[in-house]
Amino acid sequence: MCGMPSGESTQASVHEPELVVPTREDKVAKAGSELIGGPLGRRALLGTSWWSPVRVVVLVAIGMFTLGLVQKAPCYNGAWFFGAGSQYTHACYSDIPHLYQGRGFADGLVPYFDQLPGDMQYLEYPVLTGVFMEVASWLTPGSGSIQDQEQWYWMVNAGMLMVCAAVIAVCVTRTHARRPWDGLLVALAPAFALTATINWDLLAVALTAAAMLMWSRSRPLAFGVLLGLATAAKLYPVLLLGPLLVLCWRAGRWREFGKALGGAVVAWAVVNGPVMFFAYDGWSKFYTFSQERGVDFGSFWLIIAQNSSDPLSTETVNTLATLLMLLCCAGIAALGLAAPRRPRFAQLAFLVVAAFILTNKVYSPQYVLWLVPLAALARPKWRDFLIWQACEVAYFLGIWMYLAYTTSGDAHKGLPADGYHWAIALHLLGTLYLCVMIVRDILMPDRDPVRRAGDDDPSGGVLDRAEDTFTLGPAARPARDSAQVDGAQVEWGKADAPGGSL
Repeated sequence: MCGMPSGESTQASVHEPELVVPTREDKVAKAGSELIGGPLGRRALLGTSWWSPVRVVVLVAIGMFTLGLVQKAPCYNGAWFFGAGSQYTHACYSDIPHLYQGRGFADGLVPYFDQLPGDMQYLEYPVLTGVFMEVASWLTPGSGSIQDQEQWYWMVNAGMLMVCAAVIAVCVTRTHARRPWDGLLVALAPAFALTATINWDLLAVALTAAAMLMWSRSRPLAFGVLLGLATAAKLYPVLLLGPLLVLCWRAGRWREFGKALGGAVVAWAVVNGPVMFFAYDGWSKFYTFSQERGVDFGSFWLIIAQNSSDPLSTETVNTLATLLMLLCCAGIAALGLAAPRRPRFAQLAFLVVAAFILTNKVYSPQYVLWLVPLAALARPKWRDFLIWQACEVAYFLGIWMYLAYTTSGDAHKGLPADGYHWAIALHLLGTLYLCVMIVRDILMPDRDPVRRAGDDDPSGGVLDRAEDTFTLGPAARPARDSAQVDGAQVEWGKADAPGGSL
């Protein structure tokens, strides 16, 4: 009798969602699992070990982050300080040590309030990122040579950014309750590890991932507050409000969208308001710098400029890039309202951020961090994710080899402009490829890995299995847009949809 399960435990197990195991449904994940003993067996007991998916994913993410730090070792030991070209040939460049002195932190200057010597009069980063940089400078020992201080500053920032990486891993793993192992896409992403400590983007990415988790838990106000904080650290997170507006419009969830929007505005204003009021010139530097910045690395605009005898002016590029982005947003909105089934939030979020990256006049290699968590939620398919990551790693190497070429003088060591243009094209094609796969999943939901497993929108929160109230598209076509799960048809967007306990 003592070996029999109690009624309470039996009832609890019935209501626990069955986890989706990638090694059982993804051929690439299955093949890759051979390195650690093969796919999970059908009789394996899940959830009975200390090694929960969240713990495993976080430890893997920290391990990969540490490998990224090791990859920066040649620069830490000298390339940042002796010979500008060697930090490019070793592909270990980082903004962090250079800006410790270059933005006045070594001299105790207060960001946004104290004017900097040189061409950059004020810190050109959003306020919350400036706070992050300032806190790291407080934790940096002020003794020793400037090289020692810059090394310490990078290590302090690396430690703080590692916390951000762990937060991202936890949030992505928990956003899709039935698919925690998709978090390994983030943890094992090579471009994530290589670019994590180039700049401070992980702060905004962590806040955005936390916001996505809150929305998946049907907490729109918390989502808005976190998204507002993320926007105070980097501009791109505000783009997520666009897809959310479209989806809430389609589902008639105006109250929840209002809470999210209100929370985002208030949180952003609380962070930016004091600096805007007391140091407007310093606060506005980020926005004026973004406008005045010319065509730069990684964009198709650079390919056009370097192959043109009469390059477009910065003002013209700003206008054209904005128009292209607006056209992309209009297309994404039309897709969201006209698709046979309401798209998942992560899908539209990825598309709008990818559109910004593809149309922008600059693409720094660390911008890939913006897309990695969204890609894991939008298209959790190892084959497509790794194809995209291979393109990003190729671009990561391409930009440093190009900079090595431009700084090597007559030696011409590295990648010339033509080769760098191919690296840019590879990055653009890789991102477009993932966009095409996601659009296909939206138009044919039975091809979506998440919906094929029987879910609707696990990151959608109040949108998950909600009934549509407005659509521009045709009526749903169950034969094409529903999934067969254990013989039962799953119809999304219906008030009485089966399988609501998933």
